[in-house]
Amino acid sequence: MSHTTGVRQAQKQQSRRALMDAALHLLEHQSFSSLGMREVTREAGMSPAGFYRHFRDLADLGVALVEEALASLHEMVRAAFKEQGEPDELIDHAVRVIADHVREHRAHVRFVARERFGGVAPVREAIAAELERFTEEVTQALAAQPVSAGWDRADVRMVAELYVDHMVLTAAALQQADAETERQITATARRQLRLISLGRRHWVSG
Repeated sequence: MSHTTGVRQAQKQQSRRALMDAALHLLEHQSFSSLGMREVTREAGMSPAGFYRHFRDLADLGVALVEEALASLHEMVRAAFKEQGEPDELIDHAVRVIADHVREHRAHVRFVARERFGGVAPVREAIAAELERFTEEVTQALAAQPVSAGWDRADVRMVAELYVDHMVLTAAALQQADAETERQITATARRQLRLISLGRRHWVSG
């Protein structure tokens, strides 16, 4: 009985994965709002009825994709901020982390970049909620750094928002870049982050 239950659970997970992969593949060339349930199930090799064993509707599928996509983005943000060292070294590290993340999760980055301000409200709201959570985590990390000593929390959060927005926008720009364009984007990203870092060191909070 236990073996049978395990097999069924594995099959269910495979079917769910197939639907999510099918949606990501289709979203390479279209927005989520234009996606159809039958289109997704056909791409996944499933019947339309099978869709509802995993998701209530397409918006529910979209939210699941957000959770998956931003789980990997969350790891990118953590990796970029956990290092210790000189500001320029940390900036170079952060930009490398972003570029590596895009190479490994290009479909996820494309999805988040396109749907962050897209037309499907539950998906848009899920992205906003996850980015808010990331911003709060970065705020806490920045507040613990010596350069933030004596700062108002509102100012620390302002800097966190700048960093998170910049990282997301840089990732979005990189997801369709060729090698030369990637070099240009990452060079610009380093300069922009250095400007933010320099401004932070000289900012008088409050």
